[in-house]
Amino acid sequence: MAVAVLGAAGRMGQAVIAALAQQSTVSLSAAVVREGDSRIGEAVVQMPNQQYCAATAVDWQATDAIIDFSSVAAVSDHLALASRHRCPIVLCTTGLSESQQRLIDTTANNVAVLPARNTSVGIALLEKLTELATATLPDIDIEIAETHHKHKKDAPSGTAIALAEAASRGAGLAFNRHQATPRGEGEREAGSIGFAVTRAADIVGEHSVLLARLGERMILEHRVSDRKIFADGAIKAAQWLAHQTPGRYQMSDVLGLNHALQRLLAE
Repeated sequence: MAVAVLGAAGRMGQAVIAALAQQSTVSLSAAVVREGDSRIGEAVVQMPNQQYCAATAVDWQATDAIIDFSSVAAVSDHLALASRHRCPIVLCTTGLSESQQRLIDTTANNVAVLPARNTSVGIALLEKLTELATATLPDIDIEIAETHHKHKKDAPSGTAIALAEAASRGAGLAFNRHQATPRGEGEREAGSIGFAVTRAADIVGEHSVLLARLGERMILEHRVSDRKIFADGAIKAAQWLAHQTPGRYQMSDVLGLNHALQRLLAE
């Protein structure tokens, strides 16, 4: 199969292309950059037979799926592109607005869409473990900490918010992403989820979930040291998504985590 990488010149776009160069079953159909970008027409270093291009130059008939690591500003256009060409899209952009989330739902009526704030297999598992833990432990305090490189713009990270959503589902709490701000002064409010954010150097990504109650605490943690983890996960998701009917999917669907959990609980 072949995938088009949108946001091909960025850190993650480059990581995906490098990972595709090592693949034998998945190829690159297009390395897409913004219209008017100075790189258009230049050879892709990892794949010299490919050139950077605008979305209008993509051969969509030869493209089985899209991996989008571009920007929030481009999300609406890229969802429209996926819908128009009936091309499944793995949407890896973080910091989406509520209107963009609704647009994903609308697009999913026409084509398979997988919005993934983090494409790591480990994070997908961490989300599920967090949900299970908060569903099991009563009267628990939940704190989420995340650390990323100094160039990351959104805070807390999309992954931290996803972990908070997972914790809320398990605990039966109402969570609004507008509440996702680092904790300030004052005592802890009952039922709240705290956030701690750090930005430093070239740290790829670290997330931890602290679950505490009187007398005991548990920490679930995940660390990434190489962006290839995200690239490999995005490619795995694209391979899976290419065979799905229209709908909105998650990384947990790709990995079959819900089925695995149901099987374990049935034993």
